[in-house]
Amino acid sequence: MTLTCADRRKTSLVTSFLRSPAAAYVLLPIAAACWAGNHVVARLIAGHAPPTSLSMARWVVVFAVVSLIAWPQIRRDLPKLRAKLGVMVFLALTGGSAFGALQFVALQYTTALNMGVVGSVAPAFIVSASYILFRDGLGPIQLFGVAVSLLGVLAIVSQLNLEQLLALDFNGGDLIIIANMVFWGVYCACLRLRPVVHPLSFLFALAPIAALGNLPFAAWEYASGYSLVPDLPTAGAVLYAALFTSVLAFVTWNRGVDLIGAPRASAFLHTIPVFSAVLATTLLGEQLMLYHVVGFVLILAGVTLAARPTRGQQAAALVRDGSL
Repeated sequence: MTLTCADRRKTSLVTSFLRSPAAAYVLLPIAAACWAGNHVVARLIAGHAPPTSLSMARWVVVFAVVSLIAWPQIRRDLPKLRAKLGVMVFLALTGGSAFGALQFVALQYTTALNMGVVGSVAPAFIVSASYILFRDGLGPIQLFGVAVSLLGVLAIVSQLNLEQLLALDFNGGDLIIIANMVFWGVYCACLRLRPVVHPLSFLFALAPIAALGNLPFAAWEYASGYSLVPDLPTAGAVLYAALFTSVLAFVTWNRGVDLIGAPRASAFLHTIPVFSAVLATTLLGEQLMLYHVVGFVLILAGVTLAARPTRGQQAAALVRDGSL
């Protein structure tokens, strides 16, 4: 089929947009929305499906789906993937095996509410890992934005009641979340090291390594008499985790990090409670309250500030564009 001039212009505009930092404001919230949905799904499936077996199954599905829909591109990218096999193994084990499995493990022992509270430390870990490993940093305005968005998260989970926030009961599952955020911070900071390949080619290489990383723990679950039950809830959880939490979220998040950097992108993780509240009010019939609105405003204001480029980044962009 031959593209018309109008079609080519539209394609060119979309391509140009996806290469601009402005696209991060669309891509990163998509990833956050997918992960918010995963908190709900993972909590619903807790106790029904073994967590590492569930994580391994989702990576197997990701590998199969990506292989089917993107094989020509994958074949072209294989030399680049082989050249950075060590990097791919590291990213797959931190951002794939560990992060994916520990999220399901944590929600066996804690609530989705606690996941939102404790998971709010993720931007701090991403900023810290980026600085320790690559000397990346945020300016005062960006750091202030992260703090403001964190206040928005706390406004939602505390319902504007300090006593309720102090009464939250933290447990071993919350410690697992903190450990998981360390893995995620390192993964996000090290994304710059990955090969320059198509997003689906990246997932093609990441998925089997992540699945193999989960295999010993899934085998232990099976030996302990805890295996996946082939029923509708299990299938739904695996498919959601594979198609939304993995394929869609990883592609949009990785691209967003490419565009604005891991430290600035980290603030968008604070939008996860916003999407969780939206899902709760629309799917579960929960009521929208004042504290939701206050939290939303603070989070969106904070993310807007945190995602602004620093003066150094603005100068670098002008140099790349030939303006300086």
